[in-house]
Amino acid sequence: MEWETLLETAAAVKRLKMFPYFDIAHYVLMCLAVKEDIYPTQFTGQKVFSRIHPLSCWFGSMLLCFAGGILGNLLLGEPLLEPLKNESNVLTATAVWYLINYAPFDCVYKLCKFTPVKLVISLLHEIFRANKVHYSILFALKNFPGSYLLVCAFGVLKGSASLHMRIFQRLICGIWQPSNVEILKPTVITKGSLVASILFILKYKEYIEAPEEIVYFGVFVYFSIIRLLYLLFGVDPFVPFEKLICFLFFGGLIDSIRKAIVKEERTAATGKNSPAGHRPKEE
Repeated sequence: MEWETLLETAAAVKRLKMFPYFDIAHYVLMCLAVKEDIYPTQFTGQKVFSRIHPLSCWFGSMLLCFAGGILGNLLLGEPLLEPLKNESNVLTATAVWYLINYAPFDCVYKLCKFTPVKLVISLLHEIFRANKVHYSILFALKNFPGSYLLVCAFGVLKGSASLHMRIFQRLICGIWQPSNVEILKPTVITKGSLVASILFILKYKEYIEAPEEIVYFGVFVYFSIIRLLYLLFGVDPFVPFEKLICFLFFGGLIDSIRKAIVKEERTAATGKNSPAGHRPKEE
């Protein structure tokens, strides 16, 4: 009975439609990211960035809101602005952007920043992310069969597109930070999207025998756990695995052996250079 209940729950989660509630959760987090960025105007004592440059703020927010479609089309050679042709989505994202930046007394922004509310929005967003990764893997497997590296990259890009688009959004808003490129410093979201993409590929290549709904639900739970760990405690659960992999396969073990050999040689050389029979003076 418990397995049937779990399967029904997983199937219900998989059937959820993203518009409007889950899309709105995504738009809220993207607009918050743009609003909370550090802009040059803050150092000169001027007004909030959205008051001085509303067009730039709006365009940067839309770039993040529709980053998955834009970057996905870039990989596929499709028109980059095609995701913006859905007027309902654009108007919804614009309404969210306006309320977060221009609502009286910043009431909407403060409400979204209230920790319990932000946690709920973040959980809704993880369902949105699981959905995007899932259908991007299905699409890529259909169009690029056998190209698993490309399929995996497409899933990672769709799952963490806003983070990869962030450098262009910041450039439009007057911030140039090339050292913060996502591929240079991947966040827990990008790493999680990589694992989720691999799980979906293994499922559709029949290496995982669990039902599709269970795998989908498991990816959602997995996304939710790593997101909560990062939001509440600032913990990146991938760090121990990264350190182990780097130690074993990317020179860490060789460097440790080299340091040990050099240390031993120096110790031996020091022992040879010391005078024979020399002993420290006794007081």
